[in-house]
Amino acid sequence: MSSGPAYNDEKGSSLGEPEYGHDPASGGIFSSDYKRHDDLKEMLDSNKDSLKLEAMKRIVAMIARGKNASELFPAVVKNVACKNIEVKKLVYVYLVRYAEEQQDLALLSISTFQRGLKDPNQLIRASALRVLSSIRVTIIVPIMMLAIKEAASDMSPYVRKTAAHAIPKLYSLDQDQKDQLIEVIEKLLADKTTLVAGSVVMAFEEVCPERIDLIHKNYRKLCNLLIDVEEWGQVVIINMLTRYARTQFLNPNHNETLLEDNPEKAFYGSDEEDSKQEQVDSAVLPKRKPYVMDPDHRLLLRNTKPLLQSRNAAVVMAVAQLYFHLAPKAEVGVIAKALVRLLRSHSEVQFVVLQNVASMSIKRRGMFEPHLKSFYIRSTDPTQIKVLKLEVLTNLASETNISTILREFQTYIKSQDKDFVAATIQAIGRCATNIDEVQDTCLNGLVQLLSNRDELVVAESVVVIKKLLQMQPAQHSDIIRHMAKLIDNIMVPMARASILWLIGEYCEHVPKIAPDVLRKMAKSFTSEEDIVKLQIINLAAKLYLTNSKQTKLLTQYVLNLAKYDQNYDIRDRARFIRQLIVPTEKSGVLNKYAKKLFLAQKPAPVLESSFKDRDHFQLGSLSHLLNSKASGYQELPDWPEAAPDPSVRNVEVPEWTKPSGREKRKEKVEKPFYSESEGESEPTESADSESPSTSESESMSEIESESASGSGEESDEEAKSDKQKKKKAQKEKSKQKDESEDSGQSEGEEKAKKQKVEASSSSSPSSSEDSSSENSSSESEPEENSESDTGKKHKAKTPPPKSPSEALKAKEKEISLLDLDDFSGPSVLPTTPSPNTFSKSLNLDLQGLNLSNSSLPSEVSSPSLGKVKTYELLHRLTGEGLSVRYHFTRRPFSPDQAMVSVQMQFTNNSEMEIRHLRINEPKLHSGMRMHGFKEIDVLPPGDVALETMGIDFCDSTQAANFQLCSQTRQFYMSIQPPVGELMMPVFMTENSFKKEQGKLLGMNEINEKLTLAEQCQSDQAIVQRVMSTANLGRVPCGQSNEYRFAARTVSGGALVLVTLVTKDGSTAQLTVNCEKMVIGTMMAKDIMEALTQ
Repeated sequence: MSSGPAYNDEKGSSLGEPEYGHDPASGGIFSSDYKRHDDLKEMLDSNKDSLKLEAMKRIVAMIARGKNASELFPAVVKNVACKNIEVKKLVYVYLVRYAEEQQDLALLSISTFQRGLKDPNQLIRASALRVLSSIRVTIIVPIMMLAIKEAASDMSPYVRKTAAHAIPKLYSLDQDQKDQLIEVIEKLLADKTTLVAGSVVMAFEEVCPERIDLIHKNYRKLCNLLIDVEEWGQVVIINMLTRYARTQFLNPNHNETLLEDNPEKAFYGSDEEDSKQEQVDSAVLPKRKPYVMDPDHRLLLRNTKPLLQSRNAAVVMAVAQLYFHLAPKAEVGVIAKALVRLLRSHSEVQFVVLQNVASMSIKRRGMFEPHLKSFYIRSTDPTQIKVLKLEVLTNLASETNISTILREFQTYIKSQDKDFVAATIQAIGRCATNIDEVQDTCLNGLVQLLSNRDELVVAESVVVIKKLLQMQPAQHSDIIRHMAKLIDNIMVPMARASILWLIGEYCEHVPKIAPDVLRKMAKSFTSEEDIVKLQIINLAAKLYLTNSKQTKLLTQYVLNLAKYDQNYDIRDRARFIRQLIVPTEKSGVLNKYAKKLFLAQKPAPVLESSFKDRDHFQLGSLSHLLNSKASGYQELPDWPEAAPDPSVRNVEVPEWTKPSGREKRKEKVEKPFYSESEGESEPTESADSESPSTSESESMSEIESESASGSGEESDEEAKSDKQKKKKAQKEKSKQKDESEDSGQSEGEEKAKKQKVEASSSSSPSSSEDSSSENSSSESEPEENSESDTGKKHKAKTPPPKSPSEALKAKEKEISLLDLDDFSGPSVLPTTPSPNTFSKSLNLDLQGLNLSNSSLPSEVSSPSLGKVKTYELLHRLTGEGLSVRYHFTRRPFSPDQAMVSVQMQFTNNSEMEIRHLRINEPKLHSGMRMHGFKEIDVLPPGDVALETMGIDFCDSTQAANFQLCSQTRQFYMSIQPPVGELMMPVFMTENSFKKEQGKLLGMNEINEKLTLAEQCQSDQAIVQRVMSTANLGRVPCGQSNEYRFAARTVSGGALVLVTLVTKDGSTAQLTVNCEKMVIGTMMAKDIMEALTQ
């Protein structure tokens, strides 16, 4: 098809059929011609990937423009087996859209989708699962269930996230699968990746929100991960945790609600009120048990508070409702400023926020009083926003600010928006009923409005005055007379009806005017509105009962007119009243009580906020917005009377993660390679949350970073065998100077250990650092499993227990295992050469002072005692023979001092050369930077290459995402740093430490009490645990029970000060001072976990 005719056809057809209008990007393909899809089908059937890719791009563009592309389903689905990754991605996008409509054709390709579930590319695996879960056919439910279970154990967090998304789809298709789905949800809830957390909680809410027991073990983890979860995941988790907290913790305001009728006045009131309140408290509270907040309750409040600064309005609203429902009264005020900030957003956001503020301001008026001017109405506000702001202003009105608010209301009455004016007059009436001091003022102001030229203003004023007069009718008979005179001028039916009701109800106050008003109304009865006619009949009946001489004939005339009215309500009312007030032979007993019925005293109406009864709905929910229970709404539970057992949230490390020292030694002798490494490689690349090498003493930040990069630390035995092979390879091939220097140093130390036992106490821990993940096992049992090698290596005074002959035998076995084809190439990282050596506890105290051999600036301390933790970035199976590991060197990155130095180890486990290894397309968060390594031209089989790269994380634990490219493949990588690796140690004297600490108080100081683990009772163990957790420098201290550490963040230079004071027994006080609250909080959490486990 030539471009000329296509253009002409397109142009001509666009006049008759606008839906096929010409699009310059389409090239005339999407014309109204019935053959418009033939060329796309030809392109999809071609052998060239470029044509298929172009066709798929155009088809996806059609879908994006809202066009129907379902006719192309057979042609597209054939390409699901295409080897081109880009084409396959677009095919899956198309299939997700149309799989539900074209179920039969989709079922024909189900085997292809199942193959896609095992594709090396994580995006293809996720897309295949997404398409499979979109086919809504019950016959494939078992296949979907199997796919979800496999995806839940996938090594990629993105695929696990997709599995969580598929769970509600399967549940809606077949609810009988609930039990199996709950097992998958329980497994995914244990996932430590922030990418998965929000999605699995959403699945939990959809499938089994009543299974609160699934949250117990994961509660603290969810609280700690919350800050790094994506925004919509944060909203779901916060709402779920709100309901969870209402079932597990006590009401922090329980005692106060018993004592105070008006909690806001007691908190924001005067000193006299405070003193009175204290007297009441002292009289009543001793009878009740004093409230102590649960630490987990405090953890939730503390970890959600920073999210009030989120850019997402939904997150801020979620945190606000959590604080309103869970926080002590004195702490709820922090949300006011965040909610006021949202009022600068779009009108839709303002509407939702003001709905919730209106509900909050009824109970917590004092919270928003300082921000009163933020609720003043702008002329550009839509009507619904104006009405809500009026509602809030009325709720905030008090004796102190009522004059200011009434002046605002006077201005609003002049508005051209009639609905807004009517709402303002109603607000004035509410202020008058709530505050007695201004009741007369408001009433006089409303009476003045009766002379307004605008009929709607007058009418609304009459309605409000009617309600106010019911409170004190005897004092305002002149106002009733004034309103009776307006009956000729006011034409609004509701206003006329209100005036007639007032005159009839209080006719004894205007005995001369009332009959005359009835006379005028009788004349115009037939032309009045129905609501006015009903009030005329009522007025006639009341006057007949009180002043029958003057009004008897008028009443009969009105009743006769009403008897033949077109409206049956009016006819029925006339017959009913005639029988009730006019005595006849047929009149019943009610005739005697007619006067009591009509002239009974009626209670004055209570003008209340329409938001008063909405507090039983959870704030921020759709049900609260609509004031009606929406589908799927979960009721907010009541506070428990007694606190449930808090120990259910304690997480115990499973026994299989803590092998005894004897078992470990046996495994090392008999199975040095298969003992633990097989547990990592043999299952189908199992999820990070199940990695058996994860030790109980790793901090939460380490676990996060491991799971985000899809890796766990290697075992001690594998590291040892790697080291032996590396030495063998270095003798054959002398490459890479840094590698040879480090290995030479470690060899020398091993010889020294064999010759002299005491050398181990003073040597640098480089041999232990050489093993890629020896730190994992040694941290989990440094003193508890004293028989194992790892535990002994890191004890300052104890020599290794193995005899030289045993060591040689173990070495021979390890070397023989290195010849296996299954494993080729070491995964040993060279140690960070430590310029300082530490002998005993004296050197531990002076560590920060020893700078003799350091080439760093004078302020920066040497690398700390902490052992090097390595992380797997790419498994050899996923990388088709290429494996990548990395570790944080804890040294300045020479090209850019603001970057964190990350050393990468590339191992070629295949039999072919890998060429042109390089970093491509880094996808970084705002402000982050990356300095890649120099391209590796050739990596021969069995070789190892070491490269260092720099990443500026901007003092955050957000992951740095990038592509690792070779000549033939692309791998998506993600490096997420533990918070302890974002800093460099700093040398400080004791006086300067105290001086800087004094500047970082208040919100910049985090204090935690902790109980030290049995392995952390010695000075060396404490220092080692702290420095293993974070790159800190030791600060000298004169007291034996106090430990001080200092560092600055690499990117921003923010000072981090850590103080640990041990007390009697095993208790200790941890204090972290930091300019950045988030970093300080995360650092305190990591150090606590390191010292308590």
